[in-house]
Amino acid sequence: MTQILLGQSYYLRFDPKLWKAMQPYPPLGTLYAAAWLRQHGYEVALFDAMLAESEGEWGRALDEHKPQYAVIYEDNFNYLSKMCLLRMREAAFAMIRMAKSRGCTVILCGADVTDHYDKYLENGADYCLLGEGEETLLELLNQLEGRSEARLDSILGLAYQSPLSNPQSKIVNRKSKIVTPRRPDIADLDKLPFPAWDLVDVEKYRNIWLKRHGYFSMNMVTTRGCPYHCNWCAKPIWGQRYNSRSPENVVAEMKWLKETFAPDHIWFADDILGLKPKWLEKFAVLIREADAVIPFKCLQRADLVNEKTASALAQAGCKTVWIGAESGSQKILDAMDKGDKVEDIYRAAEVLHAHGIEVGFFLQFGYPGETWDNVQKTLKMVRECAPDDIGVSVSYPLPGTKFFERVKLELGEKQNWVDSEDLAMLYRGPFPTEFYRILHGRVHYEFRLRRAWRKRDWRRMLHTPYYLAGIVLTEWRLRRQVGRTSHV
Repeated sequence: MTQILLGQSYYLRFDPKLWKAMQPYPPLGTLYAAAWLRQHGYEVALFDAMLAESEGEWGRALDEHKPQYAVIYEDNFNYLSKMCLLRMREAAFAMIRMAKSRGCTVILCGADVTDHYDKYLENGADYCLLGEGEETLLELLNQLEGRSEARLDSILGLAYQSPLSNPQSKIVNRKSKIVTPRRPDIADLDKLPFPAWDLVDVEKYRNIWLKRHGYFSMNMVTTRGCPYHCNWCAKPIWGQRYNSRSPENVVAEMKWLKETFAPDHIWFADDILGLKPKWLEKFAVLIREADAVIPFKCLQRADLVNEKTASALAQAGCKTVWIGAESGSQKILDAMDKGDKVEDIYRAAEVLHAHGIEVGFFLQFGYPGETWDNVQKTLKMVRECAPDDIGVSVSYPLPGTKFFERVKLELGEKQNWVDSEDLAMLYRGPFPTEFYRILHGRVHYEFRLRRAWRKRDWRRMLHTPYYLAGIVLTEWRLRRQVGRTSHV
């Protein structure tokens, strides 16, 4: 009998677009929680939903381990968990019911849980952790196990059902729900143990990556949070706060991963890698001294990329930098409170390419006020900057953001995508949903054609007639849509 079974509700199988892409990573946030509990004397097991066929496998894991506590602890470093996809919420509800039917105490943690803890409590959860979860989870388990005499309503960052509220405590009573004040984030991230990789079937991941992509990638994180103010970016876990591990701590983990699992590649899941002054430069020196270099990809802001950072990234082994470019229109970047300039995007792409680093652009269409002319500026930016890869999405209003507050009166019953391929406009955007789904194809047709010729990819160059036909057809359909939209 296992004391605690940890799992998460992001099933790759339930996300058609990403299932097809098949670039799976284990739930890093869940692995951190497992390592933290184990360090404090708890026996833990892991259910990894990422590669599971369905929620039924969670039921079988419950029957195998017979845990006293079932903890559905989402990977808060996975941006799809932050998006709160409806299919994954349904999966979490099903997992709660399965655990309750087996007599488990059920504990939830994650972005959607923080935003909508009431829904999870109503569906049977006993406790919801609000915000960063490790310390709250440990204190809660210590209280439930009698290791601590602390009262439940003294544990910060907790929501639960209770028939009574204590007027003497600093809590908010919402009917029968008790919600304690938010817990401060962990500032010293070096005190956390490395993720519990021994609980993961690493060889299963390795085989998938090698079969589909010819190399094996693992995931890491060096920071928590982001201090910038993009008004569409939901930050239910860390808000505007930002904490970083030391370069020494990160290098130690990379060296351990290299010696233990020999990955070919690392995906740094940080919102921004190396934001602190001189962090990247020190990291680049230490990782070479430790013989721990592993090719990696990471995220950066365009206005933070300069000659020094690009050089340090290259020396540290960086293969790819993804930039939240969003739009080629300064008007839209300003409306988003991005805090950078279109010229920053051009300069970042140029300097990274000059250092032999591939560049990826995240593009976002459909922000309020966007016009056909703004769309054309974004297409022009992609054409001229020639990124090596792109990701295309539409603006997605999530609770807690200024963007959400701006459009909430326009939201219908559907306020979340079902999966990452949905691309539905959840508010009255500049154009209807059909426009953006056509635009998604339009952007990719031209991008793939230009990339094939730029890289002399003869196999894909043979598809030139297909790409050209796609460009012509989607451009025609888009212009018809524009003509029907009277306010543009």
